[in-house]
Amino acid sequence: MNTTTAELERIAAAYHHNTDVPDKFIEDICQEHCCDWLQSLLKPSDAVIELGYGEGITTTRLSAVASDYTVVEGAASLVQTLQSRHPGVKAVQALFETHTPEQPCDKLLALHVLEHVDDPVALARHFRDWLKPDGELVVIVPNRDSLHRRLAVMMGLQPALDTLSARDHLVGHQRVYGLSGLEADLRAAGFEPVERRGFFLKTLPNSMMLQHSPQLLLALNRLGDELPVEMQANLGIRARLAR
Repeated sequence: MNTTTAELERIAAAYHHNTDVPDKFIEDICQEHCCDWLQSLLKPSDAVIELGYGEGITTTRLSAVASDYTVVEGAASLVQTLQSRHPGVKAVQALFETHTPEQPCDKLLALHVLEHVDDPVALARHFRDWLKPDGELVVIVPNRDSLHRRLAVMMGLQPALDTLSARDHLVGHQRVYGLSGLEADLRAAGFEPVERRGFFLKTLPNSMMLQHSPQLLLALNRLGDELPVEMQANLGIRARLAR
């Protein structure tokens, strides 16, 4: 599948603009929790570029920290939403693969991006031109080795750890990463990981957590902070340009 504006609009309509997606509150709580780490990485003087708008949770939290904040989004409908909700944020409608910013940034946030694109190594290599020499790329992706995926394989609910679910297809995932595979792709693109994080002790697929209270979901996110990275539902890496 090629990444096109039409495909991005399809995903936006099926998920981001769709108020009937029952498990969206689970993902929203996870994003809010991830923002605690992301916010700690930013300084008020940073020029920040975020890739994709999505639900706008990270933009809302993080644009309040850095005075120079840009979001690059391929779906025109999401750009319109972004502009109406965040008039102080610079909005650029473009495909990541073909865009290069006018000025390099200090922090480039590729949050749930690399699992969507056709060639993640080529895209990450392209991101080298987006960063200042001492800038950092921050990546978050789903984890193929998450506890809930391990349980699903053990119970015969899915054939392999990297099998894509119906939900994966709904939001346009093309792959799920293990930690070693993610680091290998970043190194192949010319980056060196300097920090690794895991997020959300996810014990069940979203469809089996619809009755979980927000308090329980938040506790599972906080508990994940105390456990090994490889067990979590999402992987986070902060990386710098390799010297």
